[in-house]
Amino acid sequence: MPGERLDHADRRTIAEGLAERLGYAEIARRLGRPTSTVSREVTRNGGPDAYRPDHAHQAAAWRARRPKTPASPSDDDHESAEVHAFAERFAGLMVHTGLPKMAARVLACLITVDAASLTAADLVARLRVSPASVSKAIAYLEGLEIVRRERDRRRERYVIDADAWERVWATNARVHARWAATAREGVALFDPATPAGGRLARMAEFFAHLSDYTTTDLTDPAIGDALTVVAALAHASRPLTATQLSAVLGLPAERVTAALDYAVERHPDMIDPIAVHRPGPGTYAIAGSRNRLTDAQRVALDGLP
Repeated sequence: MPGERLDHADRRTIAEGLAERLGYAEIARRLGRPTSTVSREVTRNGGPDAYRPDHAHQAAAWRARRPKTPASPSDDDHESAEVHAFAERFAGLMVHTGLPKMAARVLACLITVDAASLTAADLVARLRVSPASVSKAIAYLEGLEIVRRERDRRRERYVIDADAWERVWATNARVHARWAATAREGVALFDPATPAGGRLARMAEFFAHLSDYTTTDLTDPAIGDALTVVAALAHASRPLTATQLSAVLGLPAERVTAALDYAVERHPDMIDPIAVHRPGPGTYAIAGSRNRLTDAQRVALDGLP
């Protein structure tokens, strides 16, 4: 059995041993395997507290099907050259968007590794950098609420939670709201007619819109309805009533009304640079957003042959 791949029954035995709080050596004796095999298997699949045999087996099957490049090591513990190159490109992209280089490399490593978490020693070995560099990068990523620390029975591990990106999104929304609030304080201090006051007013408006957008629940069904209604108005190229839209789209009248309210009143920024407006009682149409076109530009466009 040593040297053979773990099967589903082996992984269930590992899970049972972990549930009994057995050490890796004892679990390995039950399986007739080297302790290092059990240690690698558990580390690769979330650690002793998060190990799930079904998920681990599916992940192993995926790794077995993944194509290897000629330069790739055959051992599952090592990244293929292709995966390593992708992680480096990914890190480079993050550096260009403003993330410090070491933080970007650590984050790219945590995202692309098969294991659910890594230790500082894992990161040092994979990235070939000093422990101090890893520690500093982890602290930076913790401040962004992307990476979280957890402890297993022996060491500290670093994890990217499933909702990490939602937390980053929410953090950005709070930052944008603070920028908008500070800019509004400046508008109150300076005369809005002055150059400084005008700049602050535009800044406050921009970050307020950005904050509103980033706090929008993108899973809200009203967003999908609003975009469908906007697409229908754009295709029709003429004003339509909510009743007409309801009949054509097959949506209940109340959903169409809610979608129009979403696009007109609640989140007009969602469809910028176009806007839904009311050319007459009970009718709706598409027009260019007033935030994008001046009155003079509108008049000039209306006069085009």
